[in-house]
Amino acid sequence: MTLQRRTFNTLLAASAALPAGTALAQTRKDSAILGMVLEPPGLDPTSGAAASIGEIVHYNVLEGLTKIGVDGQVSPLLAESWALAPDGKTYTFKLRRGVKFSDGADFDANAVKFSFERARAEGSTNKAKKAVFENVSRVAVVDPHTVILVLNNADATLPFRLGENTAVILHPNSVATAASKPVGTGPFTVENWARGSSVTLAKWDGHRNAASVKLKRVVFRFINDPAAQVAALLAGDIDGMPRFGALQALEQFRRDKRFTVEVGSTAGKGIMSINNRKKPFDDVRVRRALTHAIDRKAFIQGAQEGLGQPIGSHFAPTDAGYIDLTSMYPYDPEKAKALLKEAGVATPLNVTLTLPPPQYARKGGEIIAAMLAKVGVNAKIENVEWAQWLAGPFKGNFDLTIINHVEPLDFATAYADPKYYFGYDSAKFRNLVASLASTSDARARSTLFQSLQRTLAEDAVNVFIWNPAQVAVSRRGLKGLWASSPIFANDMAAVSWGA
Repeated sequence: MTLQRRTFNTLLAASAALPAGTALAQTRKDSAILGMVLEPPGLDPTSGAAASIGEIVHYNVLEGLTKIGVDGQVSPLLAESWALAPDGKTYTFKLRRGVKFSDGADFDANAVKFSFERARAEGSTNKAKKAVFENVSRVAVVDPHTVILVLNNADATLPFRLGENTAVILHPNSVATAASKPVGTGPFTVENWARGSSVTLAKWDGHRNAASVKLKRVVFRFINDPAAQVAALLAGDIDGMPRFGALQALEQFRRDKRFTVEVGSTAGKGIMSINNRKKPFDDVRVRRALTHAIDRKAFIQGAQEGLGQPIGSHFAPTDAGYIDLTSMYPYDPEKAKALLKEAGVATPLNVTLTLPPPQYARKGGEIIAAMLAKVGVNAKIENVEWAQWLAGPFKGNFDLTIINHVEPLDFATAYADPKYYFGYDSAKFRNLVASLASTSDARARSTLFQSLQRTLAEDAVNVFIWNPAQVAVSRRGLKGLWASSPIFANDMAAVSWGA
């Protein structure tokens, strides 16, 4: 038994003696404390790619024209309705009346125009959805409650995209301070951010649906250590973790009647990212060798307690047009060695494997390093904090890293831009993305989705490993937490305490 597993079991055994009534959560019915794995670099989702930003502010503080539900379906939010012109390029949005920002200012079409023009402007910080907003050729205000988006190319996915956190509507006068104190139209406001510890949201009584919001206060605590997550839940210091990382403790929590455990789906693509700009990784044979070196199922079992599905390209099983391409690169160490030799790579090949804080990376990195060693690739592990990962690998300074790309259908953002952190530069792929953007026929789009996936797999841009499951653990009685994550959000207006 490993030291880590002994730590989990010791914590769980000790907790069994705690009377259920001693938990702080039992006496708290108008607030909730949730554990988050990562602290966000800021609170403005239009200025950073970190999913941890949306986990706190999306739907809670900041809202968009549309909303993506836990089932992945799109519904109206700040827009009451929308209509699409026959050419597929013009969307007319009717905005909800009587909506205000939390400082009392009116929400109207001018705020939408400001937010979207800012997102598509040259030098925009909204790089996570650059392709979406660059496709908007014009934003026209018809009246305070009607706005028209004119696109360069038809995009049937736009209503979904406008429900992602990168498309939230910011208060025009708050942009300068949005990273620390965003002002939005959501049911909560940012009360306090204790850096390195937590963010506290307070209910905004002026919200249009305030009467239906049950929680007066929500605290997001940052706990990236798996053992500490277990301890915090058992002690009642937190009421739940929507994305629980200590999967080794899952069965014990399932057996504990004080807790509810739910396993759902995500749009995540867990990959070992490869720096395509650096030698010898600029040779597709080397990248293919790395892919053959990885046993996906063994990784999922060892790093994720078997929770997840193998993938063979940068699409999740929940994505439109998904095809299973895992058979293209079966686990085959001998094939990996042969490809490295064919590419003229002298072994042992010494590389650095940079790992951010999440458990899937830290524990998974040990597993990956052991697999790579079997084919003559010595991976020196470098553990970094999240801010260091964003400043290093995410800026293109790395050999290999392990990361879960959580956004749905993010292939254009990640692979059509040669400046993106792993440096994939393929005119063929960019042409496929352009064809998809200009195609509205369902059958043609399905064919293009398949071609996109096959191209990424053939080029072995990264080692595509697994689609993670979502595991949510919460104290019994806390209702409304999302069991799945089509996007990374925590809709706290839907959360309450019940029997």
